[in-house]
Amino acid sequence: VQLQASGGGLVQAGDSLRLSCAASERTFSSNVMGWFRQALGKEREFVAAIRRGRGSTVAQSVKGRFTISGDIAKNTIDLQMNTLKPEDTAIYYCSASASSLITSSLYVPRYWDTWGQGTLVTVSS
Repeated sequence: VQLQASGGGLVQAGDSLRLSCAASERTFSSNVMGWFRQALGKEREFVAAIRRGRGSTVAQSVKGRFTISGDIAKNTIDLQMNTLKPEDTAIYYCSASASSLITSSLYVPRYWDTWGQGTLVTVSS
């Protein structure tokens, strides 16, 4: 199965962007879907996730500005990013896991088993 992310682009500080992600196969069954990001020269960082039956989790670094939404059963999620800052510049990756991840595991990339190709978000100052 492939995760297809879209919606990245070049924006100015203070602008908004909405990223979308969908699984290529309808039969794909995930328990968690979410977003990570990776800035140039930095490690991959957890952004937000939705867990089946457990709601959403958003990283403290973007809480209040980013909102994750979607339908796990339909394998589609979105990431609404408001009040973007230059430090939000990164490649954003959609990810999924068939396992039920506890909160602490959400933040660890190796616990996620499916990744999209990434979409670049560039925020200019």
